[in-house]
Amino acid sequence: MWISVPVFLTLLQALAVLGRRVVVNWDVGYVDIDRDGYGSRRAIGVNGVLPIPPVRVTVGDTLALTVHNSLNLTTSIHAHGLFQKGTNYMDGAASITQCGIPPGSQFTYEYVVQQAGTFWLHAHDHHQNVDGLRTPLVVYDRGSPPVKYDEDILLSFEDWYTETFTERLRVTLDPSLPFPPPHRTGFGLINGINGNLTKPIHFQPGRTYRLRLINMSSTRWFQFSLPGHAMRVVEIDGMYTEPLDVDGVDIAPAQRYSVLVTAHSTSSFNYHFNTTMYATFIPVEPGLSPRIFIGDIIYQQGAPFVQPGPYDDSFRWAKDIDLHALDQEPALPVDRSLELVIGRSLYSTGQNLDHFNNITYAPPITPALYTTLGMGNMAMDERVYGPQAHAIVLKHNEVIELVIHNSEDVPHPLHLHGHAFQITEYGPTKQFLPSNATAFPVVKNSGVPAKRDTVLIVPAQYVKLRFRANNPGVWMFHCHMDIHFAMGLALTFIEAPEVLQKTQKVPPDMLELCAKQGVKTTGNAAGNQGLNFTGLPPVPTIVLREA
Repeated sequence: MWISVPVFLTLLQALAVLGRRVVVNWDVGYVDIDRDGYGSRRAIGVNGVLPIPPVRVTVGDTLALTVHNSLNLTTSIHAHGLFQKGTNYMDGAASITQCGIPPGSQFTYEYVVQQAGTFWLHAHDHHQNVDGLRTPLVVYDRGSPPVKYDEDILLSFEDWYTETFTERLRVTLDPSLPFPPPHRTGFGLINGINGNLTKPIHFQPGRTYRLRLINMSSTRWFQFSLPGHAMRVVEIDGMYTEPLDVDGVDIAPAQRYSVLVTAHSTSSFNYHFNTTMYATFIPVEPGLSPRIFIGDIIYQQGAPFVQPGPYDDSFRWAKDIDLHALDQEPALPVDRSLELVIGRSLYSTGQNLDHFNNITYAPPITPALYTTLGMGNMAMDERVYGPQAHAIVLKHNEVIELVIHNSEDVPHPLHLHGHAFQITEYGPTKQFLPSNATAFPVVKNSGVPAKRDTVLIVPAQYVKLRFRANNPGVWMFHCHMDIHFAMGLALTFIEAPEVLQKTQKVPPDMLELCAKQGVKTTGNAAGNQGLNFTGLPPVPTIVLREA
């Protein structure tokens, strides 16, 4: 089912009448803080504070987030998982939908929140989210939610490093240094604090709790379980699912889950919850990789704790291919299939870079949205977005199937802006399997596939995703491991440019952000006419293919 743009805008206006205006003011600046017990370092916080307090709104509310930039670099804020229908210019992706907010300036992101679920706000410029500029965004249903529970509990997970992201990226991309650089084990934070100091969760007998689990990390996975309690998945990445009973969830970077947990009928015992931070590509170091954090579930102070037993083969991890969308939308019929191969190569710059289909991403000078809005019929020509934007033009309302293969030896959590996609199939990409490895089985969703905005693809695997191009805009598709994003694993969907030109207009104060930096808001990727890309950096070429 799809809704025409004029009808959608009318519905959006009606929704806004129901809500309130939620004003949030952020002064984004540097803070010195010790978050992991390994010493103080410079980080990025808000209003002099880190962690940043979560933002909570209700469907139909207007969120007005004013960001004052007290950093020495530009910044921007992305509401991860919100589709921004009708407000593509508020997506917050620097160089794609806006120029970053210059130092000393401010900008207000203001839009009607149209979706209920579990999301997060994070920087989308210079990868500042890795250094602290990230926080949960919880959107409550207006009226009764489709699942019943008594109380919300929010748990956010982060990785944290002794070095800034700038330093970690420098040693990754410096051609004079060995590649890959030495592994950093990192540390785990739960709700913004040292995972070893996690505050207890308090349960009351018989009550049902909705645990909202958010992995805001840049490189690490988090496994979460509550031994002695059943968990029921009801939401992934802001999309409700049919309930599925599981024993634990394994959350890739940028993914979110909501699970329902009903407390036991008595308060005779207390329990523990387990959180494990890990990455499959990091060597095992006892106490460092993986890191295990044990928290308390308190029914009654002083009651004895039930000690959990070991995992066994019956332990059920949540798998998105096993989930079904609550809205019962069947798998979409495919209009166009696009095949993408993830790889890594040594380039003429001397750097090892990631790529989709041999194109390593680099941002344009003029934001791609402004090129789309200002180039008329030429906006349909993928070349105007520059040789490294990897622009793919989509027709309005066509159903796209992405068939993605991972030829690398590391996993990738891939995030699509502006949409949630159906996950219809996983399987092996046999030509990328090591000779001594066993192929993955082909696994398909039966009937009604779940939808989410961030999917994990492991080495030598393919995944099939489907979505309808019903949200005119310019949307990024990129790896949410920031180091891989910075190494070029991204592309740009230019969705229904002819519709976008008729229905959206960038606010003047947003265009002013570019003017302050001398960046043109018309023209191609370089701010020029036609296919003249004078001013863009030279395009590197592949010297040696690694994967």
